[in-house]
Amino acid sequence: MRTIKVNATNSTNEFARELYRGNTSFEPVCVVAHEQTKGRGQRGSGWESKADENLTFSVLYPKIKVQVNHQFLMSATVSLAILEVLKKFNIPALKVKWPNDIMSARYKISGILIENILKNNEIAASVIGVGLNVNQTNFPGLPQASSLKLATGINFNLDELLKRITDEFEEKLTEITAKAETSILEEYAKNLFRKDKVSTFQLPDASFLTGIIRGVTTSGRLNIEIEDSIFKTFDLKEIKLMY
Repeated sequence: MRTIKVNATNSTNEFARELYRGNTSFEPVCVVAHEQTKGRGQRGSGWESKADENLTFSVLYPKIKVQVNHQFLMSATVSLAILEVLKKFNIPALKVKWPNDIMSARYKISGILIENILKNNEIAASVIGVGLNVNQTNFPGLPQASSLKLATGINFNLDELLKRITDEFEEKLTEITAKAETSILEEYAKNLFRKDKVSTFQLPDASFLTGIIRGVTTSGRLNIEIEDSIFKTFDLKEIKLMY
């Protein structure tokens, strides 16, 4: 995969989208920034990252074979790819906090933001943005944030880590097919943070709900058991896990 390194950019996702404009045929390309000044996360949140201590990058990937109504399959695949790489570096207690935050024990070490470019009701290209806390050890005002170094005591080579992740992306994304959907979602569910544990969730009206995460639907909605054998599904804007 071709890699473009930039010193600073507002957002690697925005940079990757600009690369796409006007291109009808291209190979996967990775944009990695030493410093990202306006990184974005899920729910419109920002992504803060110290320059040269972490990985902030986006992969522009052409025509992944996923139906528009099954876009979550890509999110699950990317999350599992990052987990697979981090396991090889012995990062402890890895899980995916729905929909695609990567956790080490109770701490967030990575966030993912996928933006699909649609044409004629098909996915023409995907921008896969990743922020991974690597060697940063201080996160003021973010008590639930951590990094690979804090989790292991080891200083990591950013270029090696990036190469391992992008290689895993290429391998896993080419394997996505309708036939593989069930096994991918089962593997994703197996790695869900707080699965099968009683948890508290906040609803949009600021009220709270107690339930147990049991898995996800094919569209990526979170499946929660709220009473014995009574289940309800929620999308990203409808519920927030409190932990």
